[in-house]
Amino acid sequence: MTSVQVLANPTARGGQAQLQAVIDGFGRLGVEATVLAAQTVTDARAAARRAVEDGATRLVAVGGDGVVSIAVNAVAESETVLGVVPAGTGNDFARALGLLDGDVDAQVARALDEPAGIDAIRTNHGWVATVATLGFSGDVTARANELSWPRGQLRYTLATLLQLPRLRTLPVTVEVDGRRVGGDTTLLAVGNTAFFGGGMRICPDARPDDGQLQVVSIGDVPRRTFLRVFPTVFSGRHIRRPEVSTASGTSVTIHGADADVWADGELLGPLPVHLGVVPGAVLVAGCDIG
Repeated sequence: MTSVQVLANPTARGGQAQLQAVIDGFGRLGVEATVLAAQTVTDARAAARRAVEDGATRLVAVGGDGVVSIAVNAVAESETVLGVVPAGTGNDFARALGLLDGDVDAQVARALDEPAGIDAIRTNHGWVATVATLGFSGDVTARANELSWPRGQLRYTLATLLQLPRLRTLPVTVEVDGRRVGGDTTLLAVGNTAFFGGGMRICPDARPDDGQLQVVSIGDVPRRTFLRVFPTVFSGRHIRRPEVSTASGTSVTIHGADADVWADGELLGPLPVHLGVVPGAVLVAGCDIG
């Protein structure tokens, strides 16, 4: 293993200690890992791209879905293998690929395992690893990113409660493989994997190895109806409700509203957005899709 590069967010709470634990873990395995110097998101993106262009064997993302997103945008359609040591708030990419279990040493070792190819979503704003979303879910993600407390799933729960009074309907048009499948929505998600928001099973039938995207939309419903539907997102049972529509395909286009799309816990960009699945676009170490 000639070139292992580590991408992290040292400004995150406990980030330096987490990063040092990972470096120490590589050392115990006799692997010399290089930490990519980056103080800002822009720096991190540039450093990750340079590492891949320079022939890095592995790019190991230490952090949450935001760090993974930067790494995926660098390694997609390359021969660089992505390793993940989950240390963020949501960790939805790691959750979907069976990378959450174990202590730091186990996670470091897994980041050096044999890789498997997984799908990724190519968009006009960049690559997406997990779920692209807009409406209430995007608003909740934005609110959660503004909160410094609590951590984990509780942060998204609090953000959800804070955002409910501002529930809105977005006038959009959704096309899947060139066929119109949906319109006005309070929450719309396009999933390569099942999870967003720290474990909510928003696209329960999405798998990152089947060459398909799952589209899930909660329609134009009043707040009281939304309050009945949304809690079932945690289990994935929401797709059985009449207020929820689903579709699947390889290509999705969304346009209409003046709204932003969020993906992998970060701002992706404004509508319109085109999303296309690219089978096997990312090589991920040690993943277990199940």
